[in-house]
Amino acid sequence: MARKGEGRAIGIDLGTTYTCVAVWKHGRIEIIVNDQGNRTTPSYVAFTDTERLVGDAANNQAARNPINTVFDAKRLIGRKFSDPTVQSDMKLWPFKVIPDVADKPMIVVNYKGEEKQFSTEEISSMVLSKMKDISEAYLGSTVKDAVVTVPAYFNDSQRRATKDAGTIAGLNIMRIINEPTAAAIAYGLDDGNASSETKNVLIFDLGGGTFDVSIATIEAGTIKVKAVAGDTHLGGQDLDHQMVNHFMKEFKCKYRKDISGSLRAVRRLRTACERAKRILSSTFQTTIEIEALFEGIDFFSTITRAKFDELNTGLFSKCVEQVEMCLRDAKMEKSSIHEVVLVGGSSRIPKIQQLLQNLFNGKDLCKSINPDEAVAYGAAVLAAKLSGDGNNTVQNLVVLDVTPLSLGVKCDGDIMSVIIPRNTTIPTRRTKSGFCTVKDNQTSVTIRVYEGERSRASDNNLLGQFKLEGIPPAPRGVVKFKDCFDIDVNGIMTVSSEVTGTELKKSITITNENGRLSKVEIENMIMDAEKYKQEDEEHKKNVKAKNVVEDYAYSTRNTIRGAARLTQADKNKMEVAFESFIEWVKSNKYAKADDFEDKMKELKTIFGPIIDKM
Repeated sequence: MARKGEGRAIGIDLGTTYTCVAVWKHGRIEIIVNDQGNRTTPSYVAFTDTERLVGDAANNQAARNPINTVFDAKRLIGRKFSDPTVQSDMKLWPFKVIPDVADKPMIVVNYKGEEKQFSTEEISSMVLSKMKDISEAYLGSTVKDAVVTVPAYFNDSQRRATKDAGTIAGLNIMRIINEPTAAAIAYGLDDGNASSETKNVLIFDLGGGTFDVSIATIEAGTIKVKAVAGDTHLGGQDLDHQMVNHFMKEFKCKYRKDISGSLRAVRRLRTACERAKRILSSTFQTTIEIEALFEGIDFFSTITRAKFDELNTGLFSKCVEQVEMCLRDAKMEKSSIHEVVLVGGSSRIPKIQQLLQNLFNGKDLCKSINPDEAVAYGAAVLAAKLSGDGNNTVQNLVVLDVTPLSLGVKCDGDIMSVIIPRNTTIPTRRTKSGFCTVKDNQTSVTIRVYEGERSRASDNNLLGQFKLEGIPPAPRGVVKFKDCFDIDVNGIMTVSSEVTGTELKKSITITNENGRLSKVEIENMIMDAEKYKQEDEEHKKNVKAKNVVEDYAYSTRNTIRGAARLTQADKNKMEVAFESFIEWVKSNKYAKADDFEDKMKELKTIFGPIIDKM
């Protein structure tokens, strides 16, 4: 049973290109359709002179408003502005990204005539808030709790940032779960796959912006992840980039014109390429047809599946390499894998499926679960379990995930001392002793925490650092330290260090590594989110009021025009009042609901007596 008074918990697959939400209802998991009737929602947020748009509405106007339409926020979240991948992606985005004082990427847009800056957490929170609204409309009750998925290779900072986005959206993130693990849950609970036998399942998850491979053992309601591999910067959009570049070169060759400087033209070409990519999954050739693409020039071309495969050969090879790495990490032979499960929209690409079949010696690939919805399905199952909802199968489910990267501290000589090896089952707590001072009378030491597989600490990713002070002065090597790494079920890590060998013991925990939002910033963003929500509601109210008075004006005009008993003078009076109203509407784009209500009264004062004569 669900917890009384707290509503149902939802599962959200927060994707790079599309987001999906699901919930346990009527004794099963149901994918929730959005206000457009679609089962997935574009992860787009757009800003205009009058309103903020999220989802389908934002995506639909992207071509005419490219610089204020934000997408790919997932590729930015938890990263530094100076990150080479961010610098590379910025060249492909029409919207502007700048660094703040802490080197966090900030997205710059024009909203209601003013320049605004938003963090990636805020943009993601707007998408999550949309999912929350969709769920509440479907369930007819308030939604507070959610399980949100992230790529398996998301680091600690990216996971924390995703959780912050949920907080800003007004959601209590009960659990952060890896996307392929959520897909494994969906596969394990699917009626057609239910079995008491032990199965080794490889989840191949190629989405719009990220790629994950995970090997899990499924047995009697227990899902134990053995190994993960992947790339948080490889997905369907990278395949689109290759096609876009190909056609930009073709356009330049044909017409001697470079469209790269036209954001609108590039956006329209990208949309056409995305459509072509999907079509090529079922046909061998398709066309690109865009009227007046650039400087009035119509662009028509064709692309074959073979050409698409050639453009993306390098990216396809990367996918296969990650699968082979995951097998090595799990210490499994290809013959030990019982099922290869396809997840993510880009897993539909025929060449990808062919390469996987070749790798696994012709094995049939599992396509029994919906690749677009499997991750949200699994997240919703876990949400039902955590909230006390669901049947016995759900409540008895056991999920054991792993940490994707080795975690440790920097030692003297830039050595990475690993405390938690990669693919360690989580939650976990590991302690390591033997660290000591490196100088005589040293009274402080800086603990630097890294994740990665390189032997040199500086070659890995710095998660955060803190200083342990108040160490008793002593000769070098006398004072010892003990470091403790604690990873919770969300894959989020807390590190503490204390001095041993003396009665003076201190412990410090990393709670806010560089680049993460502070508590105050989160609180301010929650207030902003509420403000934007109120603005959205105010806009809807204004639009509704406008529609009401316009409907009245047009319908009454048509009625009076068709009335044979009325004099021409009355009809002329109506026409003057009607035209005056239409001109007023054109000149008052930002009119409020009260203004429209006043106009309604004014029109009724004029139209009412005329109607009474009929």
